[in-house]
Amino acid sequence: MFDKEKIDEIEKKKRDWEEKTLNKTLAKFPERKEKFHTTFEEDILRIYTPSDIENLNYLEDLGFPGEYPFTRGVQPTMYRGKFWTMRQYAGFGTAEESNKRYKYLLEQGQTGLSIAFDLPTQIGYDSDDPMSEGEVGKVGVAIDSLRDMEILFDGIPLDKVSVSMTINSTAMILLAMLMVIAKKQEVPYDKLRGTIQNDILKEYMARGTYIFPPKESMDLIVDIFDYGSKTLPKFNLISISGYHIREAGANAAQEVAFTLADGIAYVEAAIKAGLDPNEFGKNLSFFFNAHNNFLEEISKFRAARRLWAKIMKERFGVTDERAMKLKFHTQTAGSTLTAQQPLNNIIRVTIQALAAVLGGTQSLHTNSYDEALGLPTEQAVTIALRTQQIIAHEMGVTETVDPLAGSFAIEKMTSQIEEKAIKYINEIDKIGGMVKAIEIGYPQKGILNSAYKTQKKIEDKEQIIVGVNKYNSDAEEKVEMLKMDENIEERQIQKLKKLKSERDTNKIQKSLERLKKAATIRENLFPFVIECVENYATIGEIIKTLKEVYGVYEENLTI
Repeated sequence: MFDKEKIDEIEKKKRDWEEKTLNKTLAKFPERKEKFHTTFEEDILRIYTPSDIENLNYLEDLGFPGEYPFTRGVQPTMYRGKFWTMRQYAGFGTAEESNKRYKYLLEQGQTGLSIAFDLPTQIGYDSDDPMSEGEVGKVGVAIDSLRDMEILFDGIPLDKVSVSMTINSTAMILLAMLMVIAKKQEVPYDKLRGTIQNDILKEYMARGTYIFPPKESMDLIVDIFDYGSKTLPKFNLISISGYHIREAGANAAQEVAFTLADGIAYVEAAIKAGLDPNEFGKNLSFFFNAHNNFLEEISKFRAARRLWAKIMKERFGVTDERAMKLKFHTQTAGSTLTAQQPLNNIIRVTIQALAAVLGGTQSLHTNSYDEALGLPTEQAVTIALRTQQIIAHEMGVTETVDPLAGSFAIEKMTSQIEEKAIKYINEIDKIGGMVKAIEIGYPQKGILNSAYKTQKKIEDKEQIIVGVNKYNSDAEEKVEMLKMDENIEERQIQKLKKLKSERDTNKIQKSLERLKKAATIRENLFPFVIECVENYATIGEIIKTLKEVYGVYEENLTI
């Protein structure tokens, strides 16, 4: 970006500044720390100058928004044309209660739904299963069958609202239910918009809601790619998730590296099954964390976008630029929310959300300030949504595309994160790919090491958490808590019992038998799952059938 002569001149002036100006100040007023570091253990320089980005080629490394390598954004006009989708993650109790919350959020100006499911739904147990006891409706909405989904989306037009579903092991079943609901609402599939998470690899790595062994889980994902890319052109069939990797303790570079390595594994599996990356690549999306280090986070989003475009073009030979775009959803960092002085969380979330916007996110969830204490109240979710609306309408940061481009610090950090991520990905390639790397615990070890270092810094007060290890207060902040109905589980079980007494058992049995046969001979399971769902088979019944063919996965790592 600058010629060598100009760089040399700047470096000479910098040395003069250090000798004549800086050193005098340091002699009187030493800096707060001897060294400053990024989360990925690179030095943060006192100042950045053109010499720090002298190898940056504007046209090749930055380019223009909407064009390869998409460093500056995936759309030419970004938020000058349309704001990101404001999508608050919500779901609790029964479908009836969650439906009311969704309608409230839509009335407040939310532009998309993000569905949180309870743990039994996520790991394939019905609410009446003994394994579900105590967990029904606790961390999300309880969904046992199509009947619950009908209630969940009652009065919510699927041709007007995009729907994101945070679901992985049972993703095919929930997506099939959504498609059946769309059909009942007479909404054509090509009008259905949204995302399913469907990212099983990070479950083995960071979150734990897996059911089947990795190979069989990957087969299910490829089936979704195959069927969905032909029938759901506006639906993101996977949200390759760095969010949970970061929440588990990864640093910014690891978040990018392990997320994109998961993406590589999914693309390779789909290509092996005969799918065209120029087609299914358009239906891929990503999910990142917006953490505390403001400049680093903005740089992280830009680095991820550039690196994924290069991977799709150079590694997989993709020629359609639409299939090279890294489109992503962002959620502010749940792990940074504190139960102490919870109102401070409003500030944390605001700054994290601003980083996501300046980094070019396509959709955003802002955490509620009370989530370290329990499920969010209406007041808390409204403040979280208003945070996004204020950033969009009042701050002026949406008026120009990629406003921090060209900042010496931002461009340097963007390149550093990309370079670090490439090193991790190369190491994963040497191991034999991400599935093999997960099986031997490579990413898990890296995440644990980073988490340990962070915790040590907090305990040593090298990293300050306001209200936790500094600026504590004995004053009690009274925060209203959402009160949950203690009879949720019993009511859900009774609903399920009623459904089972009303359905056509013979139809269900036959559809489950067809599903089992298809799994055995390795046909695409999606049409068979749709048939089971339409006949009101439960999630538990469908998963139990597949377990008979696929078995279950038990983690066995030495870390």
